[in-house]
Amino acid sequence: MKSITRQKPFEEIGRQLGGFGRTYIVGCGTCATMTRTGGRDEVLAMKDQVQRLGKMVTGWSVIPTACDQMTELSLRENDGAIDNANCILVMACALGVYRVGSYLDKPTIPALDTLFIGLEDSPGNFHEVCTQCGHCVLGYTAGICPITSCNKHLLNGPCGGTNHGKCEVDRDKDCAWTLIYRRLKDQGRLDLMRDYQPRRNYQVAPRPRLIRIS
Repeated sequence: MKSITRQKPFEEIGRQLGGFGRTYIVGCGTCATMTRTGGRDEVLAMKDQVQRLGKMVTGWSVIPTACDQMTELSLRENDGAIDNANCILVMACALGVYRVGSYLDKPTIPALDTLFIGLEDSPGNFHEVCTQCGHCVLGYTAGICPITSCNKHLLNGPCGGTNHGKCEVDRDKDCAWTLIYRRLKDQGRLDLMRDYQPRRNYQVAPRPRLIRIS
């Protein structure tokens, strides 16, 4: 499972850098390296782009895993270059940006957009498998998530737009609820199609979420 990211348009990155004259760049050696959005090559390319804006890059590093507890130790190894920077440009997922920002009393700027949690089903090919919605229904849907697999995120399907097993939103995509139906049928559990999943009230979802393990 990997955090799937893509680089923001450099125009947006340039705006975020704003009046900061000196920048330190942080990459991630795990997910962002695999997706080629924040590995060594991408960090060096970003360094050149930032310098072309007339800004100084005080240093750069690729942290083994930007979102874990080792982040602070990795940053300490570059204290001098970081202290000399006005801001930190982070080429990692949103959690990596949060981690870096929690350890440094400097503006932390994301260079990437975090898209989804993905599974690599073939080299370089990732597909979304979980939105971490907080209420898993896979037991009712034969292990196929309707939130991530259905373009309409329908918890109770199918809709009226499926045609020969294809989605009306994307004609090249298999209808998620057709896949769920076929798998439940093969498992002899079609009765689960009649179980109604109540609508979710996202307007009252408390944020940020917190869990304590005792």
